[in-house]
Amino acid sequence: MKLKGAQILTKCLEKENVEAIFGYPGGAVLDIYDALYESQLNHYLVRHEQGAAHAADGYARATGKPGVCIATSGPGGTNLVTGLASAYMDSVPLIAFTGQVATTMLGRDSFQEADIYGITLPITKHNFLVKDVRDMPRVIKESFHLATTGRPGPVLIDLPKDVCQKRAALNYPEKPQLRGYRPVLDGHPLKIEEAAAAITAAHRPVICAGGGAITSGSSAALRQLAELCSIPVTTTLMGKGVFPENHPLSLGMLGMHGTRYANYAVNECDLLIALGVRFSDRVTVRTDAFAPGAKILHIDIDPAEIGKNVRVDIPIVGDVRRVLEQIYRQLEGGGASEGWLSRIEEWKKEYPLKYNGGGDPIKPQYVIEEIGRITGGNAVITTEVGQNQMWAAQFYPASRPRSFLTSGGLGTMGFGLPAAIGAQIGRPGETVFNIAGDGSIQMNIQELSTAVTYRLPLKVAVLNNGYLGMVRQWQDIFYDGRLAYSDIPGPDYVKLAEAYGAVGMQVREPAGVRRALEKAMQINDRPVLIDFIVDRQENVMPMIPPGGTIKKMLEE
Repeated sequence: MKLKGAQILTKCLEKENVEAIFGYPGGAVLDIYDALYESQLNHYLVRHEQGAAHAADGYARATGKPGVCIATSGPGGTNLVTGLASAYMDSVPLIAFTGQVATTMLGRDSFQEADIYGITLPITKHNFLVKDVRDMPRVIKESFHLATTGRPGPVLIDLPKDVCQKRAALNYPEKPQLRGYRPVLDGHPLKIEEAAAAITAAHRPVICAGGGAITSGSSAALRQLAELCSIPVTTTLMGKGVFPENHPLSLGMLGMHGTRYANYAVNECDLLIALGVRFSDRVTVRTDAFAPGAKILHIDIDPAEIGKNVRVDIPIVGDVRRVLEQIYRQLEGGGASEGWLSRIEEWKKEYPLKYNGGGDPIKPQYVIEEIGRITGGNAVITTEVGQNQMWAAQFYPASRPRSFLTSGGLGTMGFGLPAAIGAQIGRPGETVFNIAGDGSIQMNIQELSTAVTYRLPLKVAVLNNGYLGMVRQWQDIFYDGRLAYSDIPGPDYVKLAEAYGAVGMQVREPAGVRRALEKAMQINDRPVLIDFIVDRQENVMPMIPPGGTIKKMLEE
């Protein structure tokens, strides 16, 4: 029996065991939505296409499964662009389906036509424009394979309206046939030997784990190696949670807003073991002064990342988990010296993360610490971008992978709330907290309606300082206090939450923080938004200035 292209699409998604689709209908995808109406697929209606992309992204990060989103042609597709770019920068598996004008109308400036194929080429791992309905099963199979293997990333499939209406037989391939696409999973045996020898010989080693370590599922292998050789572990923002931060070997996050002791350790180590990191400028700050005395061992599944930003002495292309297991089997003892571990402990005691707490006004760091205490560090945290993101990274005690979801590479304001929706749908029995700023939360506040519609019990903690906080901080420090357009008066968040059908609360005193969080934890049938009025002048510290080194690290 021949099926319409739209029906072929839904049948293929069912075969891929897709559990959640986030989307927004429009004229070019009406046939797809008609097919969804008859399918067994779970579709979640967002309030903006950008929300669909971020929700699919959050679902993918929280579950490890590919996220799926749908948008119509023209503005529907262009509204996905920011979400696709964010997923691309952070290597998140995502499949985006966009409607397109009929093939006969392509290139004619037709109503709601946009070259989404061309627009998204630089921000997708791959994309397709399907012009023959018979190609649809093959394209979908290849897309899921591409998005989830090797270095994951978003794939876009553009579907002209007439392709969705034409009929063909459903012949879904068992395996994709992609000549030339063969990601390397195992490390080269000689490089594995070299890595094992370097670890055995090192006296001051440090492991730096990034998002790729989480993607590969290497948390157990990483801990096994670290404990065997007593190697301290620091993470990038994207790697937060891959190693429990309450572990004695944990150094927390490194980089511009990382801990002093993590940065000091990397600066003085003799071997840096980099796992699935891209050595971004927020980690290295200045590449010529980064880990100056260290031999660098870099493991990554994407060969393009190795040597791209920093020199590498031992390059290993492969899956982080598998390579770590290969190295572990060849280790013959060795590890960090007692003197090195003692020195790190001294740094931890001398330079702890701290803030001037107690009394009014509420300190944002205190709010995050209380969220950590009330959840036991076991919540799924999403963040917006800015000061709220950095405070969350510094003060929330992540203890497991896929529990700290943030837009690291692109730094997308408005990411956190829709990502929390995706995470809550992907992990329905768990507590999900979105830590937000009053600037970021307004970027996609409309998605609170989505959370209400599907009775999602996620919590939103707004750290409200009345500023675009990180912009204000930089203006204070680097622009002589000229606060150009960073003061951003907001709405009454309690009334706004209630208008959407959520629970709204406001807290102005430190004594009310714990009570509000306890009340929020008891509400399980709708989202809760808590407006915390925090210290307007609080800065994220420590901070390495742009172009600076750890010797110029700023404190409050």
